[in-house]
Amino acid sequence: MASGTALIYDEEMTTHKLLWNDPACDIEVPERLSSSYDLLKSYQLVERCVLLPAREGSEEEILLVHSSEHVEVAKSTQTMNEEELKSVSGNYDAFFFHPNTYRCARLAVGATLQLVDAVMSGKVCNGMALVRPPGHHSQRNAANGFCLFNNVAIAAEYARLKYGLQRILIVDWDVHHGQGTQYIFEDDPSVLYFSWHRYEHQEFWPSLKESDYDAVGLGKGSGFNVNLPWNKVGMGNSDYLAAFFHVLLPMAFEFDPELVLVSSGYDSGIGDPEGQMNATPEVFAHLTHFLMQLANGKLCVILEGGYHLKSLSESVCMTVKTLLGDPVPQITGEMAPCLSAIESIQNVRAAHKPYWKWLMYEDTSFLQNLSTKLTLLQKANPSPSTEHESKMTNNDETAKVDRFLELHMKNILFPVPPIKTAATATKGSAHLFPVPVHVVKEIDRTEIRALVSEFYADLVKEDKNLLSLGTMLAVLDKVLKKEARNGIAESPTSSVSVAVSLRHAIRFGFQRVLCIFVGDMQVIPNTEDGQSKAFAHSFCCFVFYLINLGSTIVLNSFSLLLKDAEGNDFFSAVLGLILPIAYSYRPDLTVIAVGPNRSLGISGISLLFALLQGLAESRVFAVIEDTDINLMQSVAKTLAGASTPHFGLYVPSTQEKINKIKILKDQFQQEWKMLQ
Repeated sequence: MASGTALIYDEEMTTHKLLWNDPACDIEVPERLSSSYDLLKSYQLVERCVLLPAREGSEEEILLVHSSEHVEVAKSTQTMNEEELKSVSGNYDAFFFHPNTYRCARLAVGATLQLVDAVMSGKVCNGMALVRPPGHHSQRNAANGFCLFNNVAIAAEYARLKYGLQRILIVDWDVHHGQGTQYIFEDDPSVLYFSWHRYEHQEFWPSLKESDYDAVGLGKGSGFNVNLPWNKVGMGNSDYLAAFFHVLLPMAFEFDPELVLVSSGYDSGIGDPEGQMNATPEVFAHLTHFLMQLANGKLCVILEGGYHLKSLSESVCMTVKTLLGDPVPQITGEMAPCLSAIESIQNVRAAHKPYWKWLMYEDTSFLQNLSTKLTLLQKANPSPSTEHESKMTNNDETAKVDRFLELHMKNILFPVPPIKTAATATKGSAHLFPVPVHVVKEIDRTEIRALVSEFYADLVKEDKNLLSLGTMLAVLDKVLKKEARNGIAESPTSSVSVAVSLRHAIRFGFQRVLCIFVGDMQVIPNTEDGQSKAFAHSFCCFVFYLINLGSTIVLNSFSLLLKDAEGNDFFSAVLGLILPIAYSYRPDLTVIAVGPNRSLGISGISLLFALLQGLAESRVFAVIEDTDINLMQSVAKTLAGASTPHFGLYVPSTQEKINKIKILKDQFQQEWKMLQ
């Protein structure tokens, strides 16, 4: 099994720089690379990565995507003087040449291909390439938007030819539309290209009609080009997560890629003068975490834009920490996508309904973007004096965002627990767990009897439950004391163990717990005051149960009656319902109980655990009633950071199942706005 995270950086790529005054290009500075690398060193992340050297991409590799004429023009600039460089740069939209630009661009291509080789060969599991110049705007025969060669597009063609790949996913979260990548693959069904970008009804650069949601691809590539236009600035964490839950992730799981490439522009983050968005650095940890569940973890992240140095650097570090397997910080901000984001997401779903099974029975009528079109009509062209004032304001804003991020990162970052996964094990089974799993000793029986007598006597009625609680609570204590990131425990009666776990968490000050039950079991609402004694039975895949322990209020308790769930039922339920509610709720702890008579297979259960590790700083406690050692091993491996097993053949859901989930969404979306 591949392990490790590659990092590729070459200081020579900082020699590409602007030699004359050009307001359109002056934000693309060498410090974008050096400041990101310096902060990676400061967080001691560089030393944890597998450092790979950059190499020059060959002309043959560049010609996989670009014309020979384009390569010859770029090559000719190596011996030009400043005036000649300025003249040839003027032939392109927002691009500048330096005598070393061609060399840097070849290094950017080569670094990207080095990363692909390392991931595809199994040398590493994933990685990031810090490169300049960026690539996603460059087209077959033209430089464009700071980009000379399209690094990610070349990587996709290279991987397809060298490794025989048939399905490659490119995720472009840069704030600008990667029109170069779109043009290259728009008729190609082997590459699924997803881009979100600031658009403002074609007012924002590159101001193309084909950047809108209705550009779905051409010919055989129809349905494989996905544009999600942001029609206003200020998009935040909830808008980005909603785009993943309601568009990208269900599409990606149906597509089932063999490799994921990210055009990783951080100008979509807070403080960036280009994007003017409000997403904070930790959202990129969450986006990265989701993408790591695809393609058996084969994920290559390649730097594109990002022009606020502090925001860029912190976001790069959040991405690399997640690639390394560190727990994901709790997401911040209000978990409610704005109306404009909802309109854009719904229009993308409507445009792609003819092409995707997961959308077959979804309600996907087009919306009119009324929330932003009126604002657009009221816009006026700024006067020169206004532009000067804006420049001064931007400088003040940069300093303000710097101060905000300094405090914000201190608030969200936390020490990584020394133990990855704590577990219980029956005699003789400890050696079957993966190496990172730490097997704990059970609590002394005298001590557990006293503990149960004092706190849990109403829940624990039988001796067999009492005996199993010693090991279960020993594991849970490791998680609650933050000595272990997560834990897994065997239990003969998982419903009782979960009820005890919830009450036990109160004593450690945990206020918000998310419980998910997989299988057929009794669900005991955890209330010490005895006011709520209702029971729910999960004759289905999931009972989804949220409880606020501090005030003993059951916020929601409902079951998804998917007794015969298969294929897309899992994705409809988890991506369309459970994850949006869970991210709205933001628990301190996630408890997942697995019982008997479940229709969900081992790969589905493992994927559920993996997806939910983005919550509660990755604190997940698994209670497993089933003694199937394959299930225990698979869940333990997932909790310890291994790539999730392949889910299997994608099967579309029935209209009846989709309608049941829609009823639940309609019922709860006012309270849990991420469902919208």
